[in-house]
Amino acid sequence: MSSLLCLGRHTITGMLTTCGCEFLDWGAAYRIFSQDRLPIDDLFAVIGRAVLAELPPQAPLTVALDDSLLRKSGTRLPGVAWRRDPLGPHFQTNFVLAQRCLQLSASIPLSDRAYRMVPIAFRHAPTPAKPSSKASPEELQQYRSAARALRLSLVAAQQIIAFRNFVDAQPHGWQRILHLYVDGGYVNATVLKKLPPRTTLIGRMRKDAKLYFLPEPAATSQPGRPRRYGAAAPTPEHVRTDETRPWIPLEISISGAPHQMRVKSLGPVLWRTAGLAHVLQVVVIAPLSYRLRKGSKQLYRRPAFLVCTDPHMDLRTIVQGYVQRCDIETNFREEKTLLGVGQAEVRNEHSAETVPAFQVASYALLLLATLRATRESDQPADRLPPPKWNAASKAPRFTTARAINHLRAEVWGKALGLTNFSDFVAARTPATKPEKFLSDLPSAVLYAVN
Repeated sequence: MSSLLCLGRHTITGMLTTCGCEFLDWGAAYRIFSQDRLPIDDLFAVIGRAVLAELPPQAPLTVALDDSLLRKSGTRLPGVAWRRDPLGPHFQTNFVLAQRCLQLSASIPLSDRAYRMVPIAFRHAPTPAKPSSKASPEELQQYRSAARALRLSLVAAQQIIAFRNFVDAQPHGWQRILHLYVDGGYVNATVLKKLPPRTTLIGRMRKDAKLYFLPEPAATSQPGRPRRYGAAAPTPEHVRTDETRPWIPLEISISGAPHQMRVKSLGPVLWRTAGLAHVLQVVVIAPLSYRLRKGSKQLYRRPAFLVCTDPHMDLRTIVQGYVQRCDIETNFREEKTLLGVGQAEVRNEHSAETVPAFQVASYALLLLATLRATRESDQPADRLPPPKWNAASKAPRFTTARAINHLRAEVWGKALGLTNFSDFVAARTPATKPEKFLSDLPSAVLYAVN
């Protein structure tokens, strides 16, 4: 809980100060992380079982997978290296010192149009240190082997297999289909050819991918080597520009609001990158139009090309699930800004891996507790009231920042002299003149952004 209530920088000393242990021995707290005494896998197993309990029996489990960078300031920290900045401008490649991590987030439906992504797995994905120019050939060969073993696509494939085994170990888990939504960096042979059973992968693909139709039955009975791939199929870009293929309108929910999208599909097809084990379906999403301001020129975003390993999957399910995948970026933003994941500059190898995972697990538990608490009643009397400037607007879901403020009110409210949140705004009428202005301590603490 200290990682959620912490004010300022979310470091280990910051969490200790939140608990009131700043004048006590802090060695035991550091040894929890440095000596690998925290069962991170067991923590995320509890979160995974809680997520499965929120879904109907045998309902598909929608999971998003993506990687992110935790920026650091020291070059000697474990797992830290110079990496390409994904937030840099498109005309210039920037590099930042950062620690790389991989995360899985599961989608929990809140209503027919609303959903929430909850982290269910977090893994440190470092790269080996490159040897110096004077290294021996044996050291270079060892570095190349370690780099191949720690490449991000292989780590992602191992994480997918581990999570599929976890789901199968749960009651009736082997009957639950896993819908995995990934970015284009994970749509490759390493991930596709290691995909576990009862798992459907949906991700972005190249617009010029070379696809093939299924071979004709007559071609397989001819003498000689059997033909595995049929005739060449049109590329995803050709499918988009083909006027003979009609666009299919779909109504997709984005942030609780309905939007009209147009798609085309191609399948069943084969792709040499995926091999013969997967018969694919290709979905082309038309560019979305937008205007910078009212009455301005209508602009278009880039089209999207999706590939699905289930040729019979519904088009709306594919597109709606891929739209939901964007919520994992919200998880990354809230983890870094609200919970300060990555701010702890620890030098121990176990601590560099355990501290951010512990903070992400705390964030996931907060999301689950918020979902269960807000489902029971719309506006209970003891909830911390919103500020006046946004009291009239109703958010589509209970935000994480508001959940943290409410948690602080529950933990620190009595110490601050608050007994009834419904009268919180009328506790004092502050003066508006600068010479008579007195800051209100409960407001400053309970409504703090960080």
